[in-house]
Amino acid sequence: MKEQLRAKKVKEVLSNPRNQKEEVQALQDTIYVIGGKWKLPIINSLCNGNKRFRDIQRSIPGITTRMLSRELKEMEANQLLKRTVDPDSPVMVEYTVTSYCKSFGDIILEMIKWGKQHRKKIREVSKAANNNG
Repeated sequence: MKEQLRAKKVKEVLSNPRNQKEEVQALQDTIYVIGGKWKLPIINSLCNGNKRFRDIQRSIPGITTRMLSRELKEMEANQLLKRTVDPDSPVMVEYTVTSYCKSFGDIILEMIKWGKQHRKKIREVSKAANNNG
């Protein structure tokens, strides 16, 4: 059943005959929009309910104010998030993910799943190597 679903997805996504140039371009576009060290953690932070700049920053260890500001602007330009300014005193700025960003949610879940499996696999290999050494 899993193989049938995968075959269906392959048929939907990949052209026949395969167009490697188009596939590479699509991968590069995706990496351009969500690549780098900070974009996925920022999306994760927003999806966990952090809306204010400082809350987002506190939820991501190691990110600088300057880097967060730059990444948020770039993500807004790519329509992954919306910046809302409430002009009341004091001015309040909130960030929320767009429905376009949410369309990426299943991919992020799969990346988290894969990352957990990878970490477990590497630990097992490392543990086995240490026991044999």
